[in-house]
Amino acid sequence: MTQASYKQFCPLAMAAEVLCTRWTLVLVRELIAGSTRFNDLRRGVPKMSPTLLSQRLKELEASGVVERKRIPTEKDVFEYHLTVAGRELAGVVEALGSWGQKWVSTDATLKHLDPSLLMWDMRRNLNPLPLPRQRTVIQFVYADLPSTQSHWWLVVEPKGEVDLCWADPGFEVSLYVTTDLRTMTSIWMGLTSVAEERARLKLSGPQDIIKSMQSWLGLSPFARIKKLAA
Repeated sequence: MTQASYKQFCPLAMAAEVLCTRWTLVLVRELIAGSTRFNDLRRGVPKMSPTLLSQRLKELEASGVVERKRIPTEKDVFEYHLTVAGRELAGVVEALGSWGQKWVSTDATLKHLDPSLLMWDMRRNLNPLPLPRQRTVIQFVYADLPSTQSHWWLVVEPKGEVDLCWADPGFEVSLYVTTDLRTMTSIWMGLTSVAEERARLKLSGPQDIIKSMQSWLGLSPFARIKKLAA
C-alpha cells in the first residue's frame, strides 16, 4: 500500500493498512454492489480518477481482496471480482454505512451532490415489481442543473433489467419526474419520502406508476435506518 505502516501487530491496524487509503472502502462498496468492469466501477466512483482507480484495484488484488479475471469472449477485457476475503467485507461496509446514515449530520451528507452517482445508484436499486409488465421509461429532469446534467432516463424492461441513459433513448416516456437534485437525493437517502416531498415533485404520467413511486424508486440500502444526528 502507498501509506506508511502503522507498525502494530493489532489486527485492526493491519486491516486499516489495506482498507483505509482514500477511496478504497468506497471502491469495495461498488464491488460488493455487483460492479465488476472498470467502466462500471468508474460510474460508481465518478470523482475518482481512472489512474487512482487502477492503482487501488491493483492494491486490493495484491492484498487478496480482489481477483482480476479475463473475459474469454472479449479481447483485453477484464472483470474484477471479490475473493472470499473480499466478500467477508460486506458486513464491514454495511456497518460503516449504517453508522454514517445514523450519526453523520444531514448537512454534511447533502453538501456534495452528484446527479450521475445518484442516478447510477437509483438504477441499481430500482424495484421493477410494482411497475407495468412492459417497457417503462422514467425521465428525470433536475430543473436546478445545467442542461448537460439535468436530463436522465431510466429504462425498465419487462424482464426487470434497468438501464440508465444520459441521452434520450428514443422510447415513449411513461413518467416524467421534475424536481431538484437535493430533494431527490434526500428521498434516496431516506431522509424524507415521496409523500413528504410531493410539493417539490412534478409528476406526469399514469396514476398507478405515480402512486407506487415510493415502492419502485431505487433507494439507498441504508434508507431504512433512522438518522439520529442533529
